[in-house]
Amino acid sequence: MRRSPVPACRAAGVAALGCAFLMLSPLAAQAAEAATTTGTETGPMKAAMAEYRKKLAAYNKAYDAYEKVAGPYWRAVTDKRSRRRTKVANHMQITADDYVMTQPPVYAGPEKPDNPLQPGKQRSDIPDVEDFLANAKAEFDFVPEAPADEIAYKRAYAAVASNKGLNKEECVKIYGFESGGDGKYDIQAGREYDMKARVISTALGYNQLLTTNTVGLLAEDGDDFVAALSEKAEGADGERKAAVADKIAKLKKMIAFARTVPNDWNAHGRLAGTPKGIGVHALNLDVDVGPMLQTRKLTTSVDFAKRKGYGKPLTAAELEMMNLTGDGNGYDMVTMPKALRQKVPTSNFFQRGGYERNPVAAQNNTVAKLIAATDAKMVQEAKLQGARDMAAAFDAVR
Repeated sequence: MRRSPVPACRAAGVAALGCAFLMLSPLAAQAAEAATTTGTETGPMKAAMAEYRKKLAAYNKAYDAYEKVAGPYWRAVTDKRSRRRTKVANHMQITADDYVMTQPPVYAGPEKPDNPLQPGKQRSDIPDVEDFLANAKAEFDFVPEAPADEIAYKRAYAAVASNKGLNKEECVKIYGFESGGDGKYDIQAGREYDMKARVISTALGYNQLLTTNTVGLLAEDGDDFVAALSEKAEGADGERKAAVADKIAKLKKMIAFARTVPNDWNAHGRLAGTPKGIGVHALNLDVDVGPMLQTRKLTTSVDFAKRKGYGKPLTAAELEMMNLTGDGNGYDMVTMPKALRQKVPTSNFFQRGGYERNPVAAQNNTVAKLIAATDAKMVQEAKLQGARDMAAAFDAVR
């Protein structure tokens, strides 16, 4: 059953405790949640709630102790990342002192208990494909044009990628890494191996764009997308011409929305959490616009490296570092001397939440290990059928 359009308070990462707790800290929200249930239970539920509160108190105590160590660690990561950017802007040399050289603390206490009065309650409510589609229809009257089949989307993607200078090997490897080697064009993070699993972020498609990425790309490159669609409209006739013209009109409205804030990641992120922001993400599911968005995410990274003076072609694993952590962080890793790669923790290149949700980065906890593990996974996943179909799509558009 399709859900209704997502209200602003249901943006990715917002706890399912509701909008009333948005301004509370995690522990304060947990205490508030427990407090709201007091006095509502009777009989066996009273005993269950007493046990729940006991476990919740133990969890809160353990997590509070962990946070006293983890909080300062991640603030140091953020501070040093900011200082590195300043040094790079001033053409100053980066050294080991510019990184946090210890590994992040790991929470080893009890898990947060489930509230017996709210069995099965999700701890987060991240929008998924149904939400993207519902909000696109409600906010822009837009329904993405689905491909005839998966091969048709792959060929559309390969045609755009080839035209923009991306090669088959890097695109196949990145697709394999991001999609699990056999993901469809509508694959979302958390469902690479089980389409019924709960999503873990808004990352969508072959290159796993977040809602923030989509908003940002529309703001920066929307005119190019409109121009490409206009060329298609000129070469079409009848119903197809009218359909593309209608798509262009709705795309322009989405671009105008994306440009209502400064061209800034955080500003785009705030838009991405609104119903309109969730709706524009459905563009990735459109056979015309989706491939342009997905490939533009990669070409912006290639262009970024070139502008910085990096003359060598990026390997698929290096390009993925920029795709995964952002251009600035990825470029930092790509240009890092090999000796330093062996020592610098990967935590230096992630936001805390992203790192804690990314077991690959945590397990391969230095830059050298992460790049090597990424390449190994790419090689393995590229053997699967979806990756082989992607390679064939590149061959077909040559």
